[in-house]
Amino acid sequence: MSQKPLWYRWARVYFAGGCLVGLGVVLYKTIRPTDEEMIASFSPEVRANYENNRELRRLEQQRLMEIAKQTSSSDDPIWKTGPIGSPLEKQQRNLSMQLIDKELFNRTKQEELQKSEIEHVNKEAKEAEELMKKNKKSWWKVF
Repeated sequence: MSQKPLWYRWARVYFAGGCLVGLGVVLYKTIRPTDEEMIASFSPEVRANYENNRELRRLEQQRLMEIAKQTSSSDDPIWKTGPIGSPLEKQQRNLSMQLIDKELFNRTKQEELQKSEIEHVNKEAKEAEELMKKNKKSWWKVF
């Protein structure tokens, strides 16, 4: 029974490990769906909910980043999370876990939508008025 040299055995181990890691990476890249494919596979209700809440999630993420920057620039210890309630604390210091108020967000979004619709209707009314003035010629005028 011939024994292989130690470096040969370790080379086989590293080669097998590299093959496993490479196979994992290749499978991850090929099997994992892209964001668009995953959204397309949602049911229509879930997709509509996802599309409707996209802006809210963006604002929450923006608010979270502002809080993280503010917390990192302060001299307080790291475990003081600022205005974000810690899930580990039993007694929250009257802090809300929500970063953005959903009702207020939806209300302001609806108000903005109504304002834009009103502006659009007013613009159309002005255009119609101008057309009426422009086309308003007396039918009895000879000259």
